[in-house]
Amino acid sequence: MSKTKRVRISNERLNSYGTRVLTSGMDVDQYNRNPVLLYMHERGQVIGLVKDLKVEGDEITGELMFDEATELSQRCKKQWEFGSLKMVSVGIDILELSEDPKLLVVGQTCPTISKSKLFEVSVVDIGANDDAIVLQKDGKRLALGKDAADVLPLLGKTNIINNQTPKKQMDQEKLALELGLPKDADEAAITAALAKLKGSAQESETLRQERDTLRAARIETLVNAAIAEKKIGEDKKQQFLDLGKKIGAEELKQTFDAMSAQVKLSTLVSGGSPAGQSGEWKKLSDVPGEELAKMRAENPAQYKKLYKAEYGIDCEI
Repeated sequence: MSKTKRVRISNERLNSYGTRVLTSGMDVDQYNRNPVLLYMHERGQVIGLVKDLKVEGDEITGELMFDEATELSQRCKKQWEFGSLKMVSVGIDILELSEDPKLLVVGQTCPTISKSKLFEVSVVDIGANDDAIVLQKDGKRLALGKDAADVLPLLGKTNIINNQTPKKQMDQEKLALELGLPKDADEAAITAALAKLKGSAQESETLRQERDTLRAARIETLVNAAIAEKKIGEDKKQQFLDLGKKIGAEELKQTFDAMSAQVKLSTLVSGGSPAGQSGEWKKLSDVPGEELAKMRAENPAQYKKLYKAEYGIDCEI
């Protein structure tokens, strides 16, 4: 075997696939167990091995050893030493892609290959670029040109002609996650989720308005009943309506329950004789003020009957 000078096998420069391969994410352990050196990435064209593979900074380097066991290996060795063959290319399996802006460089059009596995090193005649590589993902080899885009998606799933950045795709992924959708949900799914969310918000607003309307009606009913029972005067109606909005219908009801009906001075002087008989009363407003509290305490059934006749709703006692 012949020992050659140390060569750069891979680094993190932008390549002609429009992506970069992170050296820190490349697994070389398995390759070190079988450091095969091929010709032009072709299986069965073994021409030697790579010795003393090193990962230093963002570079992977090694020493090429031609076994000279075949005419091809002998020819490659002579051409390598002469300089007519001088490019090395790696074959890697793509394990993980990333669109993290911190890992992107100017001119990059495809996600960064953040994790990969080195499976072979080849001597090549013309590489993809100055740091030639061959990529493989899910068992499919990537060739330069249109076939590369079939496996490597463009950044942000947009056409690079319009010079868009990955920000749109990142925003879309964030919105999808906030809506409870998968990270890779498409625009149609996101639009549908937003429409559903908007519908729910409108429905909630409608329910809130209906609840407020019922609450206001309940408060007004309580205030009207308090006026009818002579607990408050008509001139105090708005004051107690505002109070009900602040403290709620239930607390307002408890306030009125604790109040006694107002008694006219003439009634106290005369001894409080009723102005009519209970059988003649058709509704609550027909009952003299001095009789309301007594009726409410002693004859709640009649009180409820007259209350409903007056206001059209049942009375809670």
